[in-house]
Order: sequence, then structure tokens, then C-alpha cells
Amino acid sequence: MRKPVSLGIAFIPLLVLVALIAAVVSVFGDETLAGASQIALIVAAAVAVGIGLLRRDIVWDDFEREIGRKMGDLSVTIFILLLIGALGGSWMVSGVVPTLIYYGVQMMSPSWFLLSACLICALVSVMTGSSWTTIATIGVALIGIGGAMGIEQGWVAGAIVSGAYFGDKISPLSDTTVLASSTVGTPLFTHIRYMLWTTVPTFAITLLILAAKGIGTGGVDMHQVDLVQKGLSSTFVLSPWLLVVPVITGVMIYMRLPSVVVLFMATLIATVTASAVQGELLDQIAGADHEGWMQRFRGAMIVVSGSTSLDTGVPELNRLVATHGMSGMMGTIWLILCAALFGSAMSVAGMIESIMRSVVRLARGLVSTVACTAATGFFFNVAIADQYLSIILTSNIFSDLYRKRGYESRLLSRTVEDGTTVTSVLIPWNTCGMTQSSVLGVSTLAYAPYAFFCYLSPFMTVLAAAVMRRRRDCKTPFIV
Repeated sequence: MRKPVSLGIAFIPLLVLVALIAAVVSVFGDETLAGASQIALIVAAAVAVGIGLLRRDIVWDDFEREIGRKMGDLSVTIFILLLIGALGGSWMVSGVVPTLIYYGVQMMSPSWFLLSACLICALVSVMTGSSWTTIATIGVALIGIGGAMGIEQGWVAGAIVSGAYFGDKISPLSDTTVLASSTVGTPLFTHIRYMLWTTVPTFAITLLILAAKGIGTGGVDMHQVDLVQKGLSSTFVLSPWLLVVPVITGVMIYMRLPSVVVLFMATLIATVTASAVQGELLDQIAGADHEGWMQRFRGAMIVVSGSTSLDTGVPELNRLVATHGMSGMMGTIWLILCAALFGSAMSVAGMIESIMRSVVRLARGLVSTVACTAATGFFFNVAIADQYLSIILTSNIFSDLYRKRGYESRLLSRTVEDGTTVTSVLIPWNTCGMTQSSVLGVSTLAYAPYAFFCYLSPFMTVLAAAVMRRRRDCKTPFIV
């Protein structure tokens, strides 16, 4: 049997990671995800491995097996990321996103834009059950609309992320919602109804903040808006008929097709649409090496797999409509792999277990138990960098404790969602934080201060526990 690791030793790799990330951010700024953060994770993992190997009961093969298992678990996530990159390229060049931006600028008021963006993303995410799909489609368009209105990207991205994760959290179609409820043993709709007590007030506070910010927003530079619209109309063929592509995508999501199937088909439909509608643009992207159908085929392949750079005559718009395809997600995938390496090293070395034992000892009453549960979920998001594994581990660690104390399973499943699901997107090296940062083109550290719903949720769940304790209505049988 392995000897337990002391708490001080267990924190050493985490402290090394925090110190390196702080140094990386100060030196590289927005370029931290280009490679420096990955190196920081590898170095921190090496520290954990080194400490683990000093123990007589851990050998190198233990680390290799865990790393191999973790990499296998990530295979579907990596493929989804590649498809998201392909989707972004095809939806942009096909004219879908430019059409949304063109008409969105005309319809949305700057004073209410942040509030509207949050509500739109919430509605789409509830219907789709996927924050990732919502952000990769309508979120990208809203970033463009906000940019055309001159609204700070951090605020826009924060509103988008808040709405998307609100919808993801309460949608019965959401994989994280199903995972949290099923892992604990709470009926799905019981779990969702109970979450409303913390989720709705938190979302309401978020909307009030966004509304207040919007009211204080100055007038729009109509000259800049005109430039954006002219740039879009001169570069792309714009038509409301192009919105059939997202409508078809919505139908596939409503049919509850697997995410991989939806993303692949949405990319394929958009690529065919680009070939039919934006033919000259594809020819321009392909260059002059081929003629006829080969030229267009080459352009379509570049859009899906590689980078494109289009000259709209507006420098700010050029940056928006530039795409990176599948290759643009490689930096994110690289970071995910390094994060998995770090999480595997911490797990095998027994450091996560040691930290969790110490956390559980702090859970004495209802409020402290709920607070420790939420803090544990956040900790796993930082240490393991995987949302799904964080949900499972947090649920498993506290399940027996909640049962022994007579707390309902729905209290545990709700707390796990409040502390884990929505905070994952705030961690730069977490799979969620990395993905949304790459898709929106806004660094995690830039939007995190404005993703109010995501970081207010853990505090709301603790506040709700305090209210429950006073009402003395929490001591009901544990639902199994």
C-alpha cells in the first residue's frame, strides 16, 4: 500500500505551476497559449513525477499507464476540437457568420447589446445543450457584431460565455448536466429544478450588471459600422438564405445527434455552400496553381484545414474574418495534452488524494460542506484541467459524506454543477477555457473578469446553503 503524501509536498507541483504561469503571463501576455503555458505544465508535471519516483512504491510504469489512459479519454475531445476549427473556417468563408454580423449590427442596439448577447446565447444553449456549439456558432457572430459597435471584446466574450454556460447548465440535453445528476444518483429533472434556486438568481445578477454596463456605453461610431458593413458586402455574397445552414444545424441538435455528427455535417453543409455561393472567394484563397473544379476544391480544403486571410479593406474586419481551420486548434490541443500530463502525474503521485483528504476534514457543517464541495470542483478544474473528470471525482469524493449526514443527493449534484461545470471556462489551461479562448479569439484572462455568471455561481451555492441551514429543511433522506 502506498504511503500518503504530506499536504505540503502535494502542493509543491501546484505552487510551481502557479509561479510559472504568473511568470509566463507577465512576459508573454496574450501569447501565453502559444507555447509558454504548455512548457509550464510540463515542468510542473516533471516536478510531480520526480517527487513520486522518490517514493519507493511508485515506478515509472505507473505514470505511463495513467498518461496513456488519460490520453485515450481525450481522443473524442480532441476530434471535436478539430471539427470546431473546421466549422469556424467553413461558416466564415461560406458567408454564414458575415451575414449574421451584417444584419445583427442593424438590428441590435449598443445600449442593450451585452444583455441581448447573453440572453441569445442562453436561449441557444438551453435548446442545444452545448455551450461549446453555442459559442462556436452564434458566439463568433456576436463577437463580430460587438467589435463593429466598438464594445470591448472582454465584455462581449464574458456575456457570451455567461449565457452559454447558463443554458448548458440547466438544459436536459447537456452532457455535463446529465453527468452530474447521474454520477450522484439524482433524477435528471429533480436536479435541474433544484439548480434553478441558485442558477436563476445568479443569472439575474449577471443580466443586471450587463444591462448597467450597456446603459453606460457611449454611442456607436456609425462611420465604423458603415465600414464594416461595406467591407462585408464587398467581400462576401450576403443573403438571408445563408441562415438556412445554422437552421439545419439547429434541427440536427434538436434531434439529439452526437456532437461529432452535428459538427461534421454542419461543416460539410457550409463547405458545399461556400463552393456554390462564394466560389470566387474560394478561388482567391486557393491561389493560381490550379484551374476549374480543382481550384475550388483546393480552396475548400484550405478553408477547412488551414488558415485564410481575406482583405476586406478594413484592418479590424480583416482580423475578424481571418480563419485558422483545424490547424488553428493545434495549440489548444497541445495545451490539453500537457494539462492531461500534469493531471496524471499529480494523480499517480497521490498528491490529489492527499489534498482532497485535507479538504474533506474541513467539511463539518452544512455550509462548510457545500463550500468544500464547490472549492474541490474548482481545484480539480485547475489541477486536472478536465471538466468531466472534475465532476466525477468531486461527486465520488463527497457522495458518502453527504449520505452519512443525511443531505439530499440533489444538494450534492447542484453544488458540483455550481462549483465545477461553470468555473472550468475560467481556467486558461482547462479544456473549456482553452477552447472558448481559441474559438472567440479572446484570451481567458481577458474575458474571465466579465464572465459574471461563472464565478458568482459558487458563491451563490454557498449562500443558498446558509439559507437552508437557517430554515432547517435540508435534513431529508439521501436520494438514491
